[in-house]
Amino acid sequence: GAVVVARAQEASAGGATQTSTKRTALVKIGTRGSPLALAQAYLTRDLLKQKHPELSEDGAIEIKIIKTTGDKVLSQPLADIGGKGLFTKEVDEALLDGRVDIAVHSMKDVPTYLPKGTILPCNLPREDVRDAFISPVGNSLADLPEKSVIGSASLRRRAQILAKHPTFEVVNFRGNVQSRLRKLEEGDVTATLLAYAGLRRLDLQDKITAVLDLEEMLPAVAQGAIGIACREGDEPMMAYLDSLNHPDTYTAVLCERAFLTALDGSCRTPIAGHALRGPEGNLVFSGLIAHPDGLEVHRINDLSTSFDNDSAVLLGEEAGKMLKEKAGATLMDFLNAEVEGFNPNQAPTK
Repeated sequence: GAVVVARAQEASAGGATQTSTKRTALVKIGTRGSPLALAQAYLTRDLLKQKHPELSEDGAIEIKIIKTTGDKVLSQPLADIGGKGLFTKEVDEALLDGRVDIAVHSMKDVPTYLPKGTILPCNLPREDVRDAFISPVGNSLADLPEKSVIGSASLRRRAQILAKHPTFEVVNFRGNVQSRLRKLEEGDVTATLLAYAGLRRLDLQDKITAVLDLEEMLPAVAQGAIGIACREGDEPMMAYLDSLNHPDTYTAVLCERAFLTALDGSCRTPIAGHALRGPEGNLVFSGLIAHPDGLEVHRINDLSTSFDNDSAVLLGEEAGKMLKEKAGATLMDFLNAEVEGFNPNQAPTK
């Protein structure tokens, strides 16, 4: 009853001015402006509204679009302009200086270290993790003629494609999902690969020629997962995010990110990893590291442990160490040299 009375007093006190002053949003969501990022922010907003009646009122949630370096510089390969943090850094800054209260990210864009003062306690239920193959020319990579040109900015996809189809050429192909599909239609390339999750979230499934199984194309670490960050110690936001967290996704993503950390994976390194809940309820992980031209591919399949956060992290770390050994010093040194001292997944030194 007290709340209702308080509300009534608030309403009467602000009666005259209510119409002219916009009430402050209870939750300000920070996001990139790409269609996919916005779809993920709207999904987050809708889930918050469903779970929390106070957030379903008009104006209770505000979505703020933040421009990121990755959105602005489209001409160069991602790895050249700074890799992983490109799509998250500016959004995280808005979170830290209070312009937004929570930040919605594609988990595969999030560096393995988080900016000091932020936490990421929430993953939404994971979408399908697989990659989609799109081509007007053939129904699969194997169908395409020799020397086909494939558009992909991802070294992970490039390495796995070239390992099986050494005559193909893989060219840098960036921009949002829609602009990549347009380039494909305009005949810039024979085919492209995109995350199935993104196409589903944008309702563009009809564009897909085929979905690639995990054997043919192991996905990026955290592909298909959405992560939501907030400020450390912000109890109200932590409570909201806790109510949205999907524990199975969270645990699997922890495992994959621990694997990436163990490999010092950067944007310039072809790394793939996927953890899931197996038929016996255990955690099952497969991972891969490769030469960017597909000259070598090293893979471990179906390592297993119990399904909890601590075990997930240990398994990811273990898998990373195993693959490092499997790949051997020559490839690891080559990959580290290629990175030229820049690793977006390492905490900044200054």
